[in-house]
Amino acid sequence: MINPVCRDNVIVSYITMKEALIIIDVQNDYFPGGSCELYRPLEAEKKIKELIDDSRASGRKIIYIQHINPPDDYFFIEGTDGVKISDRIKPAEEDKIIIKHYPNSFLETDLNEYLKSIGVEELIICGMMTHMCVDTTVRAAMDYGYSVKVVGDACATMDLAINGETVPADMVQKAFLAALDGVFATII
Repeated sequence: MINPVCRDNVIVSYITMKEALIIIDVQNDYFPGGSCELYRPLEAEKKIKELIDDSRASGRKIIYIQHINPPDDYFFIEGTDGVKISDRIKPAEEDKIIIKHYPNSFLETDLNEYLKSIGVEELIICGMMTHMCVDTTVRAAMDYGYSVKVVGDACATMDLAINGETVPADMVQKAFLAALDGVFATII
């Protein structure tokens, strides 16, 4: 897709738009007062807002991923405020919203078909949770042949525990981004 860049109603250049911004699970339950509050979600959301503004200015497609869990789960329950995409980064009418039920944003969704239909080859991924849905989606994107960039400071995660020991969220974030960097994505 080729989009003109206009200044003062004059076309000054064309941008070949093979990129799309994918925003994963920036939903109310991950914020203060939500059922599954993450570490520093507001800071990540601020960076996501900057990515959205840049994408809108350049004509880059924006795709929101929204996770809906079964009613017996404790967060992202359909019909609750927690499942809603944050109003602070509200999708515009021209943005695509894809509903998913698994950590992998490609699994049992039309994400891949949609990306192919609009000629996207490169993904800029951000969102929540770094260690779960972001990680899983990035790895799947590579399997589908996409070139991926992950904006690390536009992602958020939480403390994890193993064998009774807590792994702090900042270490979880660094470890998962480090694992993705190089083979699966470029971390920016």
